[in-house]
Amino acid sequence: MYDPMHDSSPGQHQPYPDSYWAAQSGEAPADDGMLSGDVSVDVAIIGAGYTGLSTAYHLATEHGVKAVVLEANQTAWGCSGRNAGFVLKSSGRKPYAQMQKQWGDAVMHGIYREFCEGVDTVKAMIAKGIDCDMQQPGYLRMAHKPSMCKVLQAQAELQQKMFGYQVEVLTQQQVQQQYVGDQQAFGALRYADGFGVNPLKLAWGYQRLARDAGTRIHSGSPVIDWQQQAGQQLLITPTARVQAKKVVIATNGYTPKNFHAGVQARTLPVLSQIIVTEPLTAEQLAACNFLTSHVVMDTRALKYYYRKLPDNRILFGGRGAITGKDAANPYYADRLLQVLQQSFPALQKIRYQYKWSGWVCMALDDIPHIYQADERGDVVYSMGYCGSGLSFSVQAGKRLAERVMGIAQPMLPLYQTALPKFPLPALRRLGQWGYFHYGKYKDLWF
Repeated sequence: MYDPMHDSSPGQHQPYPDSYWAAQSGEAPADDGMLSGDVSVDVAIIGAGYTGLSTAYHLATEHGVKAVVLEANQTAWGCSGRNAGFVLKSSGRKPYAQMQKQWGDAVMHGIYREFCEGVDTVKAMIAKGIDCDMQQPGYLRMAHKPSMCKVLQAQAELQQKMFGYQVEVLTQQQVQQQYVGDQQAFGALRYADGFGVNPLKLAWGYQRLARDAGTRIHSGSPVIDWQQQAGQQLLITPTARVQAKKVVIATNGYTPKNFHAGVQARTLPVLSQIIVTEPLTAEQLAACNFLTSHVVMDTRALKYYYRKLPDNRILFGGRGAITGKDAANPYYADRLLQVLQQSFPALQKIRYQYKWSGWVCMALDDIPHIYQADERGDVVYSMGYCGSGLSFSVQAGKRLAERVMGIAQPMLPLYQTALPKFPLPALRRLGQWGYFHYGKYKDLWF
């Protein structure tokens, strides 16, 4: 599997992974094909995932700029087409209580508003006619052991006090009787505004909106060389050269090794693994008391997450291999199935029919950053969603479009500071390995 820590290119025209989303979504919408002639543009966007498509759409509809999008493989070939489809008001991995302590109430509120706007923007774009199998709203954050119930209670109190965010605190009995009979759930917070979608269909919908607004999206067009020429950016693909005044790097966790000095060693790509089971029978659903289509995530340091899909399959996800070379090892999918069966003993005979993995983009400080990669600000990026990018990436695209146009950004760390560099970047994977072992210990004993 392509590994951005080791590989200098994600390939060209690679097919989608053998995922449930690819199997269920039908035929991909038309794009503009491989770029075959030299062009000169105001803005070139590298990457046709949520971030790149949102940037292109907002440049066209709000600023009258028709960008060119260069995609190495297919639209949403990366994380945008591989994720679990959770639309949440999530702040990455950094808790709001930590933001409050580090930056104060005003900044914490500002970041919260940005993530709220992200969800609102997703909903507004879906309302333009995107069919993405949107499920009934609701998000359960499950306590994976009794001691985490107090932590969730404190989170609920902070969010209700500081944001007026109505969060319902559920006991173990309420969770298992009213929502789902998860035997590893000891209580939960219930948020009324999270929901599940088919993430690949959602990305294809963004592509249609962007192209309808005048954006050109060229698949099979990887950037294989990048040069400066007369104050402009020269992007070289296998069959064309693109001269651009501004460039947006929208590759996030799929950014190749040594792609641009301004983003080198500033992220850690981490594999997330997903399985999708065969459809559950009515008897199996009843035995698990699986009454909800809410999206579910637990409180572990090494989180598990799941949801019931529209055809009564269970999507279940968690961490995957450390390297791309080991990504296809069946151990990781089999381990997820074992954890699923621990939560639902009635599913001992269930099997998965789909398994795949994808790269999540981690930042050293656990928050995304929308910033410039060079001194002049001609190259900008958004990276580091920390596994919570489905909704915020669309907001990030909107802010990237504003940055390209020279519009001032909110005075928040998301927009005013660069992604911090990892110390000793050659040892990032070793640090990841150490954190995984620490996380297993923490989840058991703390």
